[in-house]
Amino acid sequence: MNNKQQPKKFDRKRFRQNIPLIVMFIPVILFYLIFKYAPMGGLIIAFKDYNLMDGVFRSPWAGWGNFSKLFSNPNSIKIIRNTLLLSSLNIFIGFPFPIILAILLNEVRKMWFKKTVQTLVYLPYFYSWIIVGGIIFSIFGMEGSWLNHWITEWWGEPYPFLYNIQSWITIFVSSSIWKDMGFNAIIFMAAMSTIDPSLYESAGMDGANKWKQIIHITLPGISSTIMLIFILSMGRILEVGFDQIYILQNAAVNDVADVISTYIYRVGLQGAQFSLTTAMGMFESVVAFILLLTVNGVARRFDRGLF
Repeated sequence: MNNKQQPKKFDRKRFRQNIPLIVMFIPVILFYLIFKYAPMGGLIIAFKDYNLMDGVFRSPWAGWGNFSKLFSNPNSIKIIRNTLLLSSLNIFIGFPFPIILAILLNEVRKMWFKKTVQTLVYLPYFYSWIIVGGIIFSIFGMEGSWLNHWITEWWGEPYPFLYNIQSWITIFVSSSIWKDMGFNAIIFMAAMSTIDPSLYESAGMDGANKWKQIIHITLPGISSTIMLIFILSMGRILEVGFDQIYILQNAAVNDVADVISTYIYRVGLQGAQFSLTTAMGMFESVVAFILLLTVNGVARRFDRGLF
């Protein structure tokens, strides 16, 4: 008896039925090919002494010279350290907040209150960082902010919230949490909607209170989603958004606020050192890729891997 599986034949009828879906998917494929994969060819600039006159392919070859120059510069190490610090704080401090918010909203039984709160916490996600930056300056600025107005009334001297490194980091991380928490909470709430309600009923009949139900039913029920979001977050460990950091940074906090994105803007776009900043961007991507594979490999040991 022949146990070899016969190759599946091309099903023309099924293909014709799926033509509308394929046509709808073509713009998505083109988007990724044009804006995601095609630009990867520009990574060759990292290995060349690039200049605009000669172009990408005729510029002289530099090999690993740009990387040697990059990592021999103490300022580059400081920039990588700052990026890793701020991004790690955003991930590890901010990660639990959307989960907590989603659990709290999931436990609300008054629908009007639930929808109102959900709308209010989701609204900041649509604000640009220019608007958020304006709100932050109106609260924590040295002059004209209502918080420092009260501090001046009581203690006589305003406090430099945005010019002190410790308070600046706190504001930076807090603003990221406030802006993105509502959107991420929706993802976890969608995962909670798939949990069988009979599990809560059975746990309630066995005497489990709300806290025990959350610990033993809700969190295990969304653990795969939590791991998925965490793995994707680790892939962005060396990525700090340019808009936020550029709007909030100032000369007094540059020792911690100068990150890879601002370095690429300042040195690459303003200083026209394209090869050097391409090398920095390539280093960022390689580190993110390695971390993504590492975290996913650990997660696979617990059957929670992304791939």
